Amino acid sequence: MRKLFLTLALLVMTLAVQAQETVVEIPGSRGQLKTLVVRPKQLAEGEKCPLVVIMHGFTGNKNEPLLKGLSESLLKENIASVRFDFNGHGESEGEFQYMTIRNEIEDAKAVIRYMQSLPWVGKLSVAGHSQGGVIASMVAGELNEGEVTSVVLYAPAANIGDGCRNGNLLGKHFDPNNAPEIFEVWGKKLRRHYIDIARTMPMYETAALFRGPACVIHGEKDNVVPKACGEKYAAGYKNAELHIQPADDHGFNKNRPGAIKIGADFLIKTLKGAK
Repeated sequence: MRKLFLTLALLVMTLAVQAQETVVEIPGSRGQLKTLVVRPKQLAEGEKCPLVVIMHGFTGNKNEPLLKGLSESLLKENIASVRFDFNGHGESEGEFQYMTIRNEIEDAKAVIRYMQSLPWVGKLSVAGHSQGGVIASMVAGELNEGEVTSVVLYAPAANIGDGCRNGNLLGKHFDPNNAPEIFEVWGKKLRRHYIDIARTMPMYETAALFRGPACVIHGEKDNVVPKACGEKYAAGYKNAELHIQPADDHGFNKNRPGAIKIGADFLIKTLKGAK
């Protein structure tokens, strides 16, 4: 046990020495987005570094273990990352009830534009979990060709669109033709505008506009987002890997290290080339 503790402590110290962490606020769709930029310390003057923009899911935040673990794995290979809270989430401004798929896409693009303006940022990829996977996929599809190198999607929640069309959003039932102005999902209030937008979003079709390499990772026992969503995403891409994690759930709580490794290895390969 003592040896394990010392090993973990050494790893934390090593990452701290490697990393330069900066908290910035970036103007988003509904206010300032609290953003954490993690980059290698040892960049030489004029040197560029690949970067991954990592996006959390519905009711989530930038410091979730899956996202933080991905960031730490990338740092070991001198790949920078940025994690941010969407509007109405975590430490960012805005009220959750006014959040929509469209304004989260605007948030993500604002973060990407900010990072692209920094002189040390080189190739850029995107990654996202759950609703953040939907956002990452649509942003990559909407941006100009060549702006995004690769995409990693963890349990991408395109069933949100189907749910809003069919009257069942993440377990909340409603009349899709007469949705309430305000309703509650997972203890959070949302407005009908969320449903109106989500039900019209061509999620799979927009994602498929991205022509670069994509990696989709899904838990076999995910009871929030069916693995069929991940399979459909992978089938729509021209160049995709699909990884179904046996017995894993929506949050990858059964084998989070395995899910992180798959995503990190893919991003390292596509951003820096195979070792």
